[in-house]
Amino acid sequence: MPISAARRAALLTATTVLLAAGCSDGGDQAADPVTPTGSATGLSALTSQKLSWAPCPPPSPAEGGGPAPSPLPGGAAWECSFLQVPLDWAEPEGETIELALIRAKARDSARRIGSLVFNFGGPGGSGVTALPGFATDYESLRSRYDLVSFDPRGVGRSDPVECATDKELDAYYALDFTPDDIAEERTLSDAQKRYAQGCERDAGAALPHVGTENAARDMDLMRQVLGDEKLHYFGISYGTELGGVYAHMFPENVGRAVFDAVVDPEAGVEDGALGQARGFQLALDNFAQDCVDRGDECALPGSSVSEIEAGITDLLAELDKKPIPGIGDRKLTQTQATNGIAQALYSKEFWPYLEQGLDAADGGDGALLLSLSDSMNGRSQDGSYSNIQAANAAINCVDFKERYTLGQAKERLGQFREASPVFGDFMGWSLASCSQWPVPGLWEHPDVSAPGAAPILVVGNTGDPATPYEGARSMVNALGKGVGVEVTYEGEGHGAYNSGSACVKKTVDAYLLAGKVPASGTVCK
Repeated sequence: MPISAARRAALLTATTVLLAAGCSDGGDQAADPVTPTGSATGLSALTSQKLSWAPCPPPSPAEGGGPAPSPLPGGAAWECSFLQVPLDWAEPEGETIELALIRAKARDSARRIGSLVFNFGGPGGSGVTALPGFATDYESLRSRYDLVSFDPRGVGRSDPVECATDKELDAYYALDFTPDDIAEERTLSDAQKRYAQGCERDAGAALPHVGTENAARDMDLMRQVLGDEKLHYFGISYGTELGGVYAHMFPENVGRAVFDAVVDPEAGVEDGALGQARGFQLALDNFAQDCVDRGDECALPGSSVSEIEAGITDLLAELDKKPIPGIGDRKLTQTQATNGIAQALYSKEFWPYLEQGLDAADGGDGALLLSLSDSMNGRSQDGSYSNIQAANAAINCVDFKERYTLGQAKERLGQFREASPVFGDFMGWSLASCSQWPVPGLWEHPDVSAPGAAPILVVGNTGDPATPYEGARSMVNALGKGVGVEVTYEGEGHGAYNSGSACVKKTVDAYLLAGKVPASGTVCK
């Protein structure tokens, strides 16, 4: 049962994935915590550039392929362009790269507020392909904003990082990412090293410059070139981390901003992975409870949450020993099945797919779970891959300085298994995913303190698997007094604005369209 392109697009907001690609302690290129020091002439040439908007082409292979975006409601066309940004912000008059942009003009030009810039997460997700996919959800905002998104540096059409061929990626994603012995550990380590070397060969001198701080600098240049005094912003998942870093670096330039599905800015690599293990386990518990509540209507065996989840862990254990038929000549492995389960937990809308996929896999058919895993990894039905996972690895590994070896990851497995019997091993071993990356990382966690910034709505979802609810409160506290405004959605899935909650939509729209700041602590159900 294949997943439609639209449904697959809706799932590309993960901040960390179970198959985090191999990220060496050191290397002679460093991630660059820079302040632009180039000439005023160089900066002026960048800020005065004019964008040439034209009809949008079909997405590139790195963006995920497919047809050109369909017209908006009422027949308005999407427009695309490229923004020139410095490869190295320390030398803004030096080499430049192009960032792909997309926009839909505001319907009411007389009451237009400005541009509303979206980042849908990842890191590594293409905003140029995601924004049209979600367009109907944001149509109310287009009344007064030009809706704008972009492929950040290293992503999609913006000088993408690509680390392996499609055939090599098929083999890589089928690997056992939870090794059971020294031989399997060596196999995994060797594969992660080859992957990291492939990224370095492809990206070369650009690899140290793909991090979040440079993406934030790019957004401020984008703001100026778009003609906006302030950056009005809607960040989802990783987009909340990018937005927080922007607010810290440019607090005086923050306009009306919303963070939805909030990354915990105080969490380093280990705490972040533990949080996700707990978050996915909570979502799986809720999925299993729904099955129990439906009784005989549920296809999965078991009359309690623990029994249903025991069946899932048994299935994964069997797949670790022997993969089952999947799609074509590709088999479903334990790794891909776990990845597929996680993917389906991003939205309650996908729970029926998860139920069907688990039931089918129990009967020896792994096609649906493999299709879900393919969605996570950016694989199209024609066998081509977007660069979402390559960019995810490149950005995460240049952002975060921790470098766990496989041995150090193994030492921590106990606490991860306690956090999640299903996802613990995968999240624990993922700590070593940057161990062989050729560029050092920058921070232990991002600084998002933004004294003096305008209010930022921070929307947390109590059932969010990928960005657990606690991250919203942490973001509010880290932004600082008078900046973060906490809004809680009591529901399931990754993100709140697109959840179907009229309360969340009304609250967010009132702020973005009319400047009405809700009381911090507002709760929507």
